[in-house]
Amino acid sequence: MASPPLKNELDIVIPTIRNLDFLEMWRPFFEPYHLIIVQDGDPSKTIKVPPGFDYELYNRNDINKLLGPRASCISFKDSACRCFGYMVSKKKYIFTIDDDCFVANDPTGAKINALEQHIKNLLCPSTPLFFNTLYDPFREGADFVRGYPFSLREGVPTAISHGLWLNIPDYDAPTQLVKPLERNTRYVDTVLTIPKGTLFPMCGMNLAFDRDLIGPAMYFGLMGDGQPIGRYDDMWAGWCCKVICDHLGLGIKTGLPYIYHSKASNPFVNLRKEYKGIFWQEDIIPFFQNMVLPKECTTVQKCYIEMSKQVKEKLGKIDPYFDKLADAMVTWIEAWDELNPAKASS
Repeated sequence: MASPPLKNELDIVIPTIRNLDFLEMWRPFFEPYHLIIVQDGDPSKTIKVPPGFDYELYNRNDINKLLGPRASCISFKDSACRCFGYMVSKKKYIFTIDDDCFVANDPTGAKINALEQHIKNLLCPSTPLFFNTLYDPFREGADFVRGYPFSLREGVPTAISHGLWLNIPDYDAPTQLVKPLERNTRYVDTVLTIPKGTLFPMCGMNLAFDRDLIGPAMYFGLMGDGQPIGRYDDMWAGWCCKVICDHLGLGIKTGLPYIYHSKASNPFVNLRKEYKGIFWQEDIIPFFQNMVLPKECTTVQKCYIEMSKQVKEKLGKIDPYFDKLADAMVTWIEAWDELNPAKASS
């Protein structure tokens, strides 16, 4: 039997507040891999993991012990805490998934191995510089169409693979409220590269990335307990990562694989978390669209530190929260470099 792809090069990161019974469904696909479980909420609570999985589990006490004062950059009572798992991993690749995401079926009824598709996405190039109308030209049965420049056909390294969801869509609270019964039943067999210069709303519940290429930018911000905003953690990381990928010549793919998102979160609770972000994003998105990183920013860390300065200078005028977030971005990089010294910025 063939060894699972990237078995010794990939960690699966799962944030949770509950027992991980959902792993039984994923056992055929996840059991060969190492899991990093980041327990949110009460650290005295015991999280049960089904037998047979290779895992390490970190709670808030572990985070505080490992990072000391720098633990302030890791969110509490919010799934944004998952980025701690990215930081402590020693593998090249990360796949992260939420505990309410189940195995989906493709149109033939076959179970979808989401992890395998993410790996395929990450291991073949992206094409952000010129759009290929026949989707991903590196997939079997596809190629570059007539008129695609030969000089761009090698593509660029893929840093991020962004998967999608069947059943419960990833909607914001206002959309949830007006479409409470809407479900996504359409399986679209497509992978696309997000073009250079185009932002996107990244969702963290079915996501894979190359730590070596983009890891230090995968900071999910300050969310949850003690913060004025929630549910923008993955989107903040996505905007930061996209600007940095564009600057450094890296690609991001979206589309396959699908997971089955089983549970809709409460739209009224979500609205309380999101309402400031819904206003702020009208300033945040133009900020990222117009951001220019200097050519001296040649590493992810240097890009991210420069980005934090611009956040403080330009978004700090909107709300003091962004001054705090900019400081946390710097703290995150310091903590990342301390735990990953061989890959620290020079």
